Amino acid sequence: MAVAKAQGRFLRIAPRKARLVADLIRNKPVGEAREILEFSVKKGGPMLKKLLDSAAANAENDAAHGQSRIDTDEMIVTHVTVDGGPIMRRMRPASRGRPSMIRKRTSHVRLVIADKEGE
Repeated sequence: MAVAKAQGRFLRIAPRKARLVADLIRNKPVGEAREILEFSVKKGGPMLKKLLDSAAANAENDAAHGQSRIDTDEMIVTHVTVDGGPIMRRMRPASRGRPSMIRKRTSHVRLVIADKEGE
């Protein structure tokens, strides 16, 4: 059973918005997930596509070290978790000279792909 992991940390997208994109590719084959992410209009689409490509490259590299071949397009996205990262805080002037807080949220994404037989 081949398993490959990739993680993206400190991504400049709010976790709530990244989870919307992550839900689209969960339990899908890697080839289909790539197509979904490529044509997604959400900001997290290219970010998660890059992460998915990294996990596929990790699987191919692990297979090359074991002197075997693997078809990553047939593998399945088994786990995608989106957790919150540190929040950058900025100030913006509000009415009557008061400061107003702006929170720029970041995300930590973990992605795992595995063979069909490993389900």
